[in-house]
Amino acid sequence: MHPTDFIGRSLPPLTVVVERGPVAAFARAVKDNSEVYQRPAAAREAGLNGLPVPPTFSFVMRWWGAFGELQPEVPAGTVELDDLIGALRADGGLILHADQQFVYLAPIVVGDVLQVSRVVEDVYTRPSRGGQTMTFARIRTDVRDDVDHLVLTETMTLLHRP
Repeated sequence: MHPTDFIGRSLPPLTVVVERGPVAAFARAVKDNSEVYQRPAAAREAGLNGLPVPPTFSFVMRWWGAFGELQPEVPAGTVELDDLIGALRADGGLILHADQQFVYLAPIVVGDVLQVSRVVEDVYTRPSRGGQTMTFARIRTDVRDDVDHLVLTETMTLLHRP
């Protein structure tokens, strides 16, 4: 497949359980020592309904809370991120993480069970200053809570350069 053939294609959906241990470990890993990620009482004192996730936690939560038995059926026509990366690298070159954006619409807290859907929004090219053609792939992730409210939109842009 050509990289532009991925536009509009979905990646496998996920169900993710937000757990206390991974949230606390992630906060420590990114050097955020705030007690609101460690102690329920500190989170309550801050006016939160539970231990919140650090701002960029959603980027890794699919590896810490996506238990096999909770995963939804994968619809036909779904592609893997590795398939897109393989198409981008078909003629060699490097893949770089060019951009990441997080738009939170509601707090995500420990105990939430989230539905994650991902789609390849766009694949486009731009010339580099050196005259090479760079290819960008933008993947949008929508995260919904257990009553189907959108709580987060995350956008990742990958860059392929020859």
